[in-house]
Formats: sequence, structure tokens, C-alpha cells
Amino acid sequence: MSSLIKHARGLVLSKRFSTAVLGIFITLGLVACSESPSNESIQFDSVISNGQLIDGLGGPARAADVYLKDGFIAAITAPGELDASVTTIIDATGKTIAPGFIDVHSHGDPLETPGFENFLAQGVTTITLGQDGDSPNVLDLGEWVGQVSKKGIGVNLAMFVGHGTLRELAGIGQNPAPGPEQLQRMLELLNNALDYTFGLSTGLEYNPGLHAPESELVEMAKVVGSRDRLIMSHMRNEDDDQLEKSIDELLSQGLYARVHISHLKSVYGKGSARAEEILEVIERARQSGIELSADVYPYNASYAGIALLFPVWSKTNEEFAVAVRDRREELEEYLVNRIAQRNGPEATLLATDPYTGKTLADLEQELGLPFEKILIDVIGPQGGSGAYFIMDDELQSRLLMDENITVSSDGSPTGFHPRGHGTFAKIIEEYVVNRAALPLEEAVRKMTSYAAALLGITDRGSIEVGKAADLIVFDPTLVRATASYADPLQLAEGFEVVMVNGEVAFQNGATLAVASGEVLRP
Repeated sequence: MSSLIKHARGLVLSKRFSTAVLGIFITLGLVACSESPSNESIQFDSVISNGQLIDGLGGPARAADVYLKDGFIAAITAPGELDASVTTIIDATGKTIAPGFIDVHSHGDPLETPGFENFLAQGVTTITLGQDGDSPNVLDLGEWVGQVSKKGIGVNLAMFVGHGTLRELAGIGQNPAPGPEQLQRMLELLNNALDYTFGLSTGLEYNPGLHAPESELVEMAKVVGSRDRLIMSHMRNEDDDQLEKSIDELLSQGLYARVHISHLKSVYGKGSARAEEILEVIERARQSGIELSADVYPYNASYAGIALLFPVWSKTNEEFAVAVRDRREELEEYLVNRIAQRNGPEATLLATDPYTGKTLADLEQELGLPFEKILIDVIGPQGGSGAYFIMDDELQSRLLMDENITVSSDGSPTGFHPRGHGTFAKIIEEYVVNRAALPLEEAVRKMTSYAAALLGITDRGSIEVGKAADLIVFDPTLVRATASYADPLQLAEGFEVVMVNGEVAFQNGATLAVASGEVLRP
């Protein structure tokens, strides 16, 4: 047990805090109270004491004690002000108390890696899955959600349903012109899935989503909007010269539903002036009444399957076989031009064995072949994944500073990219401490209450009486994102205590086997 955590007078713990008891605490007004509301000693499960409280709403830090009961925040007072009996004392002297971070775009399989230690170590207490148009390939998503809940999960989970998956389930697949019956079937599947999910995700750069016409996406948006859910979009093309066109396509869906740009980036774009132009496009849409938001991760390399490099007509194994047979010269020329645009073969870092950690330039030397032949004859479009160094730091950092842009990792427990283990730590370490580009309170707001509001999560994301007790304790100056491109699976450091629904889930570099996360419902 950490020296931060001490046991006090014992109490019997119940699983969740009843509405009646919660109402009592709210009625007593135990928020920055000036005196004890009762002569009787009040009983709590735990208290985080003597910390600098950042509530996630953007206000300044203040000294506070935070009391918890049955997984909820039950009282917030000045240090030492409340006479209370508690089971556990967490001493936060000299440290920050903040809401747990919310990752609006993440990946992983909760049935395979339910602990999600990589996220907990960064202070993340809620993740989202079902992104980029790809969710579990099941007709009854409710049954799958039940399996996750039964198995247990280390973080809270907000699910999305994938557009590409719905296309497959409806029998549409790669058909660019589905018939009325197929489209209706897909819309019915979407509506059913929205009972369990916070919205629809699209992956319009990937199969089969890339075959969907704008009219199909608009019909999907009407269903999503009717349920007050969110469309989370990996847009059709993130190249700088296609970015506005891709945003326009999303805005057509924004006429009917809230819309969000996943991992906003400008591939090949340069400089803060270009970032201002992109932000102006977003702001004009917002001023016109469209609820448009976006997220950014703090790394200048993306991560995706190698198919991303191939033309539309050769992405699947079947299409690729035909292209190699009938259009080999054209395919090679396309790949040469594509890689040249993407900063050359040294800017593609492979992330799949047996070539993990090697660039295309490394393989050219090792195999004695030009990279286009390696991509065609050795790897193929379905042969692996990679990190692609194709973004400009000045541009991406300016996007990140905008008040209407939140943070995501776009990472997973196993992906060969440091964003999965380092994103939220890097925001604190690099942008708050090293660059002083973001005040700590604003960084926390972007990653907590703002992220919760975008997703439609109302019971967590800020430190307020009655909210779920997803809380973190840390010293900002000690936070480190240790993951690197060469060694991306290293846990972040500096988040001393991470609580999920009132239970300590991660402490001083180690995960506790409590699985206190919940599958959230919209």
C-alpha cells in the first residue's frame, strides 16, 4: 500500500451509492462548506486530502479535500474542514487532484485485454471503442456488451457502432450503390445498436466505408440525430489538399446530427497559418449552427494498415491480385509517387513482424529491392501496419491549442506507436510543463469535462458532488511519456493514484486487480 493511502476507522462498503443517500449529501450542501453540516460524524469510504483540486470545468486550482462514498463524489470541502469518519485516506499534499481523463478515440479488445493498463497509467479512466467504422461484427451488440461487463474491465467503456461493420452485417460490403432493402436493413441495425452506443463511427479511408456515397452517410446521420448521438468520423481523405472537401462531406451529415472529426490532421500541410485556415473552416461551421468538434493526438506520425498506401482499386486481397496481374506498372508508379509525397521510404516505420521497427528504407537495404517492389511482392496491402511520419509539429500543435478541440490517443494496448501508451502524459509533460503552451486547468478541461460533453456522458468528467468518482492524483512536474517509436509499449509515469468509480485501479506504476470500470450507456 502506498504511503499516500492510509486506512482510518472502518466502514462497511456497499457496491454503489443509493440515490437517497446521495440526495442527503447534496441537500447538506457539502461543496466547499464553511462548517460541518451536523454534529454527528459523517461516514465516507475515502477522502483525497490536502490536494490542489482542478475540477475539470476550467476554473483555477484550489486547495480541497474530496470525499467519496460508494463510487461517487459525496463532498468537497476546504482541507480539514469536515469532521468525518473514513476508511481510506489518500494524502495528496503537494499534488493535483483532477477528474480521470476521457479518451474520445481509442482501440483495443476488452475480451482479450480487459485491464487496459496502458490507459490507466496515463490517467485515463474512460475509453471509447468501435472506432474508424469498425466495431464487433455481431448482430446483437447488447449481448457483446454484456460479455464485456461480465468479464470485467479496468476502465469505463463508451462504445460506438462502426459504419463499415454495419455494411457487412447488412450484406452490402463494398457495394457502392446498395439497394433500398439493404439500406433499410443497415439503418435498422444502426438504430438497434444505438441503444448501447454513443454514436456511429465511420472509416471512409478504409474498406468497406470508402465505397459509401454521401447520400448513404446522410441517411445514417438522420438516424443518429434522431437519437441525439454523435458521428465520429475518420474522414475520407486527410491529405492537405483534400481536407476541406472531406470536412464538407462531414458537414452534410452535420445538418442532421452532431459530428466529430477523428484525429484531425493535415497530411503534408505546414505551419501555424495553415492550422488557422483549418480552424476557421471549423469555426464557420459552428457559427452556422452545425455542432462540429474534433480531436488531436500529440504525435507527428499516424498509424494504420499498409493498405493506406495502396490505391482504392488494390486495397483488398482480391483487388490486389487483379492489380498485380493487369496493372502492375501502374501500381508501382502509384506507390512510388505516394511514398514520395509521404516524405520518402524512411518515413514509413513498419509495425508488424517480421519487420517491426524497420522502415521501408531499411528494408530496401536489407532485401536489395526498391520499396515499391517490397510493398507489392513482400508485404502486400493486408500484410501489416505502420507508423507514417507525415505531419508538421507547428501545424498540429496549433490545432491542439484550440478550445474546441479535445485529445485522443487513437491508440491501443498493443499498437506499435507511442500514442497508445503516452498521449495524455505527453500533453501534461510537453504542452503544459515543457512548452507552457497550455495552462494545466485548460489541458485538464479539454481531456475531461469537454470530452464528456462531446460524447454525451453526463455522470463523470468533472469533480462535482454526485458525479462518479473517476479521479487522478499526480504531480505535473513528474509526469513522463516514456513510450517512444522504437519502444512504444512503455507505461507512462507520474500518475500516482488513478481511481475508477471510487476504487483505486492504478497506483504508483502498478495496476490493481479490481476491474472497477463500467460499460457506460448513453
